[in-house]
Amino acid sequence: MTKEPIEVVRGSGNVYRDFGYLDADVRQAKSLMAAQIIKILEEEGLSTREAQARTGVAHSEFARIRRVNLARFTIDRLMMILRRLGREIEVSVTIRPRGKVHASSRTMHPALTR
Repeated sequence: MTKEPIEVVRGSGNVYRDFGYLDADVRQAKSLMAAQIIKILEEEGLSTREAQARTGVAHSEFARIRRVNLARFTIDRLMMILRRLGREIEVSVTIRPRGKVHASSRTMHPALTR
């Protein structure tokens, strides 16, 4: 058995960017906020129905967040949910020129482009 060297590839810190999504920054922001909402629900032992009663947001929306089905959510809507769960949100934005598109993002599998 020969041991081939393992190639180590450093990620950008945004898995969506690494996979070539054009809206990687939006997906990353939504994912981070959804993770916080899930964490709050877990820490406070809230069911989706209890979260609905507390926030006025439909329990089905919390079920979507728990399944990380975020297509129907905007960043501001997720922020509103966090505020209604009693959290403050601080946003920091950095703007810089885009890097070159990697060749792999042009040949991405169609299932990854959703």
